[in-house]
Amino acid sequence: MSNKKESFGILEYIIFIGVVFFTFALCVSVGSVTIPIRDTITTIWNFLWGIPIPDTIAMPSIILSVRLPRVICVALTGASLSICGGAMQGLLRNPLADGSTLGVSSGASLGAVIAIAFGIRMPSFPFTGTMVMAIIFAFLSLIIILTLSYKMDFSLSTNTIILIGVIYSMFVSSVLSLITTFASDRVKQITFWLMGSLSGSSYENALVLFIALVIFGMIILLHARELNAFAIGEENARHIGVNVKRVKFIIMIAVSGLIGVCVSIGGTIGFVGLVVPHMVRMLTGPNHKRLLPASLFGGATFLMLADLIARILLNPLELPIGVVTSFIGAILFIYIFYSSRRKSHA
Repeated sequence: MSNKKESFGILEYIIFIGVVFFTFALCVSVGSVTIPIRDTITTIWNFLWGIPIPDTIAMPSIILSVRLPRVICVALTGASLSICGGAMQGLLRNPLADGSTLGVSSGASLGAVIAIAFGIRMPSFPFTGTMVMAIIFAFLSLIIILTLSYKMDFSLSTNTIILIGVIYSMFVSSVLSLITTFASDRVKQITFWLMGSLSGSSYENALVLFIALVIFGMIILLHARELNAFAIGEENARHIGVNVKRVKFIIMIAVSGLIGVCVSIGGTIGFVGLVVPHMVRMLTGPNHKRLLPASLFGGATFLMLADLIARILLNPLELPIGVVTSFIGAILFIYIFYSSRRKSHA
């Protein structure tokens, strides 16, 4: 029997793409100085095709040098965190799971904070030591968590991985507090970064995020069928030919790599991977072949709007984007949970 969720298809994706592009243009246009959307679109279009920008457009440098790279990074980060959340919820069959469930996000934060606190720089790399350290610690965290999980449970069960991930996150949190205590001269920078911020993002950051999303996001999307199989339980997934342990490793590695890159550039941004997949699932249903692509668009839109609120709410002061996502995400999650409970008891 077909229903609205089963008919989710090309038209809906076109609407998703249209919403993303409209939100993108709005976020580039609005800020401490508001620029007409028509001028914004003209500036970006002419810039992309090498056409001279009309003199009638005021301050095109604000659009091209400040807002455009930032909004691109915000959209890519939102899309990445959202698809990671959708993948982890499917893999672990836990509605409270997201990309940080494994403790990888905490590990990436630890690496970046160490780089900030001790002024670690890597001149041989094209990017800062913060990015490299965050990615390295993300993968180290994954290795530690999976190793401990394997020692406790050879089958790498979901409950064991979640338990080790939570314990590891608590341990990392204490280490972060310790480092922050001794890095008194950089406390403000560390604190603001831990709350999440994409201010000062560059086109180089956007390129790294894009490459990471293409590589790791494609790996996740290609395993949508296996994630559907996990919905009926790991044992049943084995019976229909899914290599459970191998799929877990691949998806966890992809999620870890993607989160490591996102955290290294934007800091810790919570609730995106937790809330957005739930919201999207209401439209697409539980099929990961539709849910994961739609989560990309939903995450990009959600985080762009959150970043816009962070920039204009207390103008000229700027809120950390993680504060906004946590505030909005908590309210949305309570609403989603309440609505689902009402439907289940109806």
